[in-house]
Amino acid sequence: MPEVLTAPLVVEFPFTRSLGPVQSAFLTGLRERTVLGVTASDGRVIVPPTEYDPVTAEEIRDLVEVGTSGTVTTWAWNPSPRRGQPLTTPFAWVLVRLDGADTALLHALDAPGPDAVSTGMRVRVRWAPERTGAITDIACFEPDDSAAGEGRPEPDDGAEGTGRPARHSGEFADPVTGITAPARLDYTYAPGRAQSRYLRALSEHRIVGERCPSCRKVYVPPRGACPTCGVATDTQVEVGPGGTVTTFCIVNIKAKNLDIEVPYVYAHIALDGADLALHARIGGIPYDQVRMGLRVEPVWTEDSRFPDHYRPTGEPDADYDSYKELI
Repeated sequence: MPEVLTAPLVVEFPFTRSLGPVQSAFLTGLRERTVLGVTASDGRVIVPPTEYDPVTAEEIRDLVEVGTSGTVTTWAWNPSPRRGQPLTTPFAWVLVRLDGADTALLHALDAPGPDAVSTGMRVRVRWAPERTGAITDIACFEPDDSAAGEGRPEPDDGAEGTGRPARHSGEFADPVTGITAPARLDYTYAPGRAQSRYLRALSEHRIVGERCPSCRKVYVPPRGACPTCGVATDTQVEVGPGGTVTTFCIVNIKAKNLDIEVPYVYAHIALDGADLALHARIGGIPYDQVRMGLRVEPVWTEDSRFPDHYRPTGEPDADYDSYKELI
């Protein structure tokens, strides 16, 4: 039996978003070593603050300063931290109800081991040495051995007798108005039998599709089953290597970690003998000369298992009727 193919893959997309007044005040407060919540319509103080009441869906803006110490309401031990997590050594994920808050904040607790963590234990914020206005301005929580309640804000006249911290204006100099939130997924991909055969053929500089036994269409790359008929595609068919550009787009934005100068062209290419166009980059021709019907062929680099790009063959352009069903 052929060796099962697997490969580590990463999907990463940094998401940039603007902030409303509540989230802006919260993150700006963290930069100033201040934790803010918001008062809901039922009087509860919500931390982290939300812009809309979770019960009534009404807009809420009544910001409140809460303490930097609190109580662990529940926890889970993380023995093997992953890339991008708050700590590089084993730690506990904890939900912490800060003094003056009625909801819990999820963060990391730096503790020597799971025996040192318990529900009800007192913890306090450990601030990051350099703060920029992000949730990571709280580096983590750490055990708080001081007297319970120490670290909560002292009430002023506006909060006297309420047992709640004083209301906070949420107004800081140079407020944070936007953030970039990294999103990343690391996983191991196993392509399955059909695509494994396709990838092994590519390593031999061959392009192989599979034919549906019902509709007789040849799919490249193969999917293991015909998307139209729903039956397995077991018959391999070598296609190409030449093909026809059916449609294309010009890329003007440079992608991170991609060493290709813009502008460049990505196209759908119908390989000779295939009934499905594949996606590939076009090279060897100025971007503004790429056109529908252009005849192209793959270019393999010396150490590549797949074509680096496709280039013009010099043949006359294909007639539109020959590829219009593959656009």
